[in-house]
Amino acid sequence: MPSLKINYLTIKYPSNCESWVKEALRVGSVNAVSLNGKVDGYFKNAAIKILMPEKLKPLEKGLRFAGQSHQVDEFVLSMNRAAEKAAPFAKDIFWGAIKRMTFSDATRILKGGDTAATDYFRAATTEELTTAFQPIVTQSMESIGVTRQYKVMASRYNALPFVKSQAFDLDRYVVDKALDGLFYVLAEEERKIRTDPAARVTDLLRTVFGKQ
Repeated sequence: MPSLKINYLTIKYPSNCESWVKEALRVGSVNAVSLNGKVDGYFKNAAIKILMPEKLKPLEKGLRFAGQSHQVDEFVLSMNRAAEKAAPFAKDIFWGAIKRMTFSDATRILKGGDTAATDYFRAATTEELTTAFQPIVTQSMESIGVTRQYKVMASRYNALPFVKSQAFDLDRYVVDKALDGLFYVLAEEERKIRTDPAARVTDLLRTVFGKQ
C-alpha cells in the first residue's frame, strides 16, 4: 500500500485516495454542521460569535449611551440565532461537493496542509452556500425579530442629534459571518481528524491514518 509523509505522520491510503478523502470530508462536515447548527453554536463560541458590524459600532455606542444596552444585546443574540438556524442547510451542499470531487481534487487534499479539505469546500461551495443561506437567514431574522430590532435601533440612533444615517446590508453580513464560522469549525474538525486518533471515528479513517 502506498504511503505519504503528511504533517509529520506517515499515513497509509488506498490507491483510490478519493475513498478516504471523501470519508474525512463526510465526518468533518457532519461534525461542523452539528456544532454550528445547535443553540449557542455561534453565540457561545468566542471564535465565531457574530458581533455588531463595525459600520454599526457608532449605533451601538449611541444606543448604549442612551440606556438601550439590552436592545443591543438582544440584537447581537438574534444575529447568532439566525446563523444557527441556517447552518444545518449546509449539509446537503457539502455532500454535493463531496460527490463532485475528482481524483485530482482528492490528491491535492491528500498532499495539502492541515486545512486542505476545508479549502476545497470553501472553493467548491461558498457561492452555493451564500445563495442558499440568504433566504434562510432573512426568514430566520424576520421570524425572531432581528429586522424589526435593527430598524428600531437604527431609527432611534438616527433620531439622535448630529448623527448621520447608517445604511447597511444586515442580511448579507449575517450570511457572510455564518459561512466564516462554518468554515472555521470545519477547519478545526479537519485538524482533529489529521492529528487526533480519537477523531477518526470510522474504520477507513483509522486505517488510512494508522502509523506504519
